[in-house]
Amino acid sequence: MGDYVELPGVRTWYETDGAGDPLLLLHGGLCTNETWGAQRAEFAARLRVLLPERRGHGRTPDVDGPLSYRDMADDTIAFIESVVDGPAHLVGWSDGGVVALLVAVARPDLVRKVVAMGANFLPNPQSGAAPEMLEQLTPDAPDMAVFREMYEAVSPDGAAHWPVVVGKMVEMFRTEPAIPLEDLSRISAPTLVLVGDDDLITLEHTIALYRAIPGSELAVVPGTSHALLMEKPADVNRIILDFLANEPVPTMFPIRRHQGAAPASGTPA
Repeated sequence: MGDYVELPGVRTWYETDGAGDPLLLLHGGLCTNETWGAQRAEFAARLRVLLPERRGHGRTPDVDGPLSYRDMADDTIAFIESVVDGPAHLVGWSDGGVVALLVAVARPDLVRKVVAMGANFLPNPQSGAAPEMLEQLTPDAPDMAVFREMYEAVSPDGAAHWPVVVGKMVEMFRTEPAIPLEDLSRISAPTLVLVGDDDLITLEHTIALYRAIPGSELAVVPGTSHALLMEKPADVNRIILDFLANEPVPTMFPIRRHQGAAPASGTPA
């Protein structure tokens, strides 16, 4: 079931499924809700799933001016306040993971738990395993065909607007996000950092993200890329649902999570 909601920043399309505690699924950049196909039914069997499409994506129109993660996070905050009317779990993939982190920093009162999958806190040139890929993100590039087809099928702005959106997104990738470590250290929601072992985001950057968020958990899915949610959905779904449903188990030999443990020099707890 889908509908529009009028938010202060943009008229936003969203879909809902299931019942129970609210869970927002936040899609990746240049994608639509279609990319959650392997998660939607299983998650909706246990939770009330809400799937908003961000400005310039899917059925949500573009806006004047540049695109930014912070504007998208503000839209997501407004969506939670308007549609959910209470705190929700946030599961974000790629750009959606960045948005989830920003929401958790800005409005902890609206966030239950966070899953940041294939997410980065610094721009692509500083966090990506293949920064040169930005030069290949042109509207008509063969690797962009699947994204272009998804966009053209549903965008209210029409197929001719695709190059505009791609240009805005590539510029955003060059300069954003830029989330200070101090901000990440203030995230209070239980957080799972999830990544493929051959992800577009380097494992080193992912580990820095994991270390920056107090009490966070880390999962690396073997044999997967940035598209881990589609490549091994059974494993990814099991990890996410277990994290959302359960509290952390006491560990026998805690180091990082040992109460009162001092952080390493220059490293957030």
